[in-house]
Amino acid sequence: MTAGKVLEKAAYTGMILLLIAANIFAVLLINPMQNAGLFAFEDPESIGNVIYFLFLMLVVTAILLLLIRKKARFLISAIIALSLASVIFYVSLALLYPFVPVVAAYIISAVIGIGAILLLKFYPEWFIINIVGLITAAGCAAIFGISLTPLPVIFLLILLIIYDYVAVHKTKHMLTLADGVMQQKMPIMFLVPKKLKYSYKRDGLVIHDKKEERSAYMLGLGDVIFPGILTVSAQVYAGSLTVLGITLPALGALLGSAVGLILLSLPMRSGKPQPGLPLINGCAILGFVICCAVSGSWDWLMAGLW
Repeated sequence: MTAGKVLEKAAYTGMILLLIAANIFAVLLINPMQNAGLFAFEDPESIGNVIYFLFLMLVVTAILLLLIRKKARFLISAIIALSLASVIFYVSLALLYPFVPVVAAYIISAVIGIGAILLLKFYPEWFIINIVGLITAAGCAAIFGISLTPLPVIFLLILLIIYDYVAVHKTKHMLTLADGVMQQKMPIMFLVPKKLKYSYKRDGLVIHDKKEERSAYMLGLGDVIFPGILTVSAQVYAGSLTVLGITLPALGALLGSAVGLILLSLPMRSGKPQPGLPLINGCAILGFVICCAVSGSWDWLMAGLW
């Protein structure tokens, strides 16, 4: 095996480890988020939450696509920066909440959020991008996971499987969105280089370029956040049988999403952008259901249906 192939396999392994790390971090954030009262929805069993969530996602996507078409780079960067800073602020607030006075927690969290964005803006190297992405993905998964029971989460993940496939293979607007966002040097994704000397700050990464093989693997934060929501929801609402502190259904969702990412490596060999959610979400749901069957954890389903 050539050195290039070894680095490529190591890079893909790195993406899998980032997904697992984000899931584990999200589970660790459950108690801090709950204690700080950082819930996204009041009724965790309502399917209406899913409709509302998807509506907001589509609106934000449409706004970003319009801004990309208008080449309004400052506004795009501002929206991305505000979104990332907000999640990092809430993660920091949840972790600081038990240890420092409330006012101090808010101030320190704001400084951390703003500092992270400034670092990402002026030194956007792949490892900085991944650190910010890890915190953001875990924070989002934790907030929405504690706010939704597994049944609406599964409904959300299935709808996103359909949306992701259409957005990448049919309308292709997801590729336009990814390219436009990456041009701001403030990407909302994980980036693992396949070459030792790769620098995102210097080289960037273009999604649509088919002239040569891309020098880094890219994984959208959504491909980690959405299955992570199921992992957190399963930890909170499904089952009591645990393995190393993680409920069996949650572990099934976590390992399932990792298996989905491994399987995604097969279509990715074509060099063309691939929708990650069909395989990652699908395997996360399958892993969750299998482990629910093994542990007999179906209370979440009965509560959702009745």
